[in-house]
Amino acid sequence: KDDCGKLAAAGCHVVFAPDEKELYPGPQEIVLEPPKAAAQLCGDFRPGHFQGVVTVVAKLFNIVAPHTAVFGRKDYQQLFVIRELVRQMNYPIAIVGVQTKRDPDGLAMSSRNGYLGREERAEAARLNRNLNRIKDLVASGRRDFDALCEGATADLTAAGWRVDYVALRNRSRLAVPGPGDRDLVVLGAA
Repeated sequence: KDDCGKLAAAGCHVVFAPDEKELYPGPQEIVLEPPKAAAQLCGDFRPGHFQGVVTVVAKLFNIVAPHTAVFGRKDYQQLFVIRELVRQMNYPIAIVGVQTKRDPDGLAMSSRNGYLGREERAEAARLNRNLNRIKDLVASGRRDFDALCEGATADLTAAGWRVDYVALRNRSRLAVPGPGDRDLVVLGAA
């Protein structure tokens, strides 16, 4: 309801929002296998998640047949997986990755953050601060990637966070960066 209200306020006239029964009228026995890059990072902590993502997104693409689909960069691994889905399955769809909108303290404007209590909300921007710190240090020439990620993990853990991962990856392959890689992305889930 909240999303539909925001869409209406932005001038949207049509929303396609099937419920689960419409999208899955029976057991989903045919599923797609995500690319190998989906088995790391979030895939380590959420087995089967990306198989569900590529399957449901493929179903939505088949139903709607969009020319363009927009995904946020906040979940870079998901964006990467969706781009691979479109490339490998030959969908004639332009995938646009959009910058994450953030509150002044750096916390992503995400509906999930509405579930945070006041103290959790105040603490939540710590992850973004750590990721930006790594980004700035790498931009200034630091190449000790493991140490940078371990430092961020230690900071989050000391503040009481349960850290799944903090990692640097090559942006185009989502691979562990080699010595010559310069086009990098810093990722974290905690």
